Amino acid sequence: MIIDKQTVHKVADLARIDIKEEEVETLTVEMNKILTFMEKLNELDTTGVKPLVYMNEEVNVWREDIARQEISVEDGLKNSAKHNESFFFVPKIIEK
Repeated sequence: MIIDKQTVHKVADLARIDIKEEEVETLTVEMNKILTFMEKLNELDTTGVKPLVYMNEEVNVWREDIARQEISVEDGLKNSAKHNESFFFVPKIIEK
C-alpha cells in the first residue's frame, strides 16, 4: 500500500488532527516508511510463535467488584468549577 496526500488528509480527519499543507509531504514520506517496515515484519516466519498479549506469563489477581460509596457526592463535587447536585459539567471538546 502506498500512502498519498489524500490518504494523509483522510487519516488526519479521522484522528481529528489539523495538519498544515506544508506538513503533508513530510507525513507522506514518514507514513510510507512505517508501512515499508511493517511489510518487512510480515516476511518473518512466525510459525509456532504464541500470540503475545502481555510481556510476562503472570495471571492477574482480580478483586471482587463491589460498588461502595467511599465519599459523598457533595464531597466529590466540592472542588468542581461547574456542577449541579449530582454531576460535573465539562465543556464540549469534539465539534464534528
